[in-house]
Amino acid sequence: MKLLQFTIILTIITILFGKILNKIDTINQLEQELEYKQSQIDSLQYANDSLVEQYQLFDYIVKPVNYMINLMDAIMEVESSNNDSAYNASEDAVGCLQIRKCMVDDVNRILKRKRITYRYSYNDRWSRDKSIQMFDIYCKYYRLNTAEEIARCWNGGPRGMQNEMTVGYWERVSGKLDI
Repeated sequence: MKLLQFTIILTIITILFGKILNKIDTINQLEQELEYKQSQIDSLQYANDSLVEQYQLFDYIVKPVNYMINLMDAIMEVESSNNDSAYNASEDAVGCLQIRKCMVDDVNRILKRKRITYRYSYNDRWSRDKSIQMFDIYCKYYRLNTAEEIARCWNGGPRGMQNEMTVGYWERVSGKLDI
């Protein structure tokens, strides 16, 4: 009988010890899962911080870009009512930005000075994309920074700010700006 009691007690202890070992394994697995989840949280936090930083940088970049697009839209509205096919025969001004041949020549001169082999043709004035490219090259070369400088020098050449005739043009452009 004592042997039977001893066997039963030993069996119960073995079963309980097995359950304890299973619980310890479960605890170890849960600790590993917790560590993995914490690692994922850290990675997500890093990604979130990076996105916040990029968004702040994006916001810093986008505001001036949106303003420039707004300015260019206003200039196109004044120049051609946003018409890519606009043509002013008296000035031979063409396209949405009403580019004259002398502007194409000036842009090509700028490209040559910068040792860039690409050249624009007079027919490129009919292309909105190429007109915008020429506008951008012109503004950057002459370091036109403010909306007024850009508009007045687009209308009156590199010294447009000194030309009183460009003030009325600036007033028309600024009236079209969404500011």
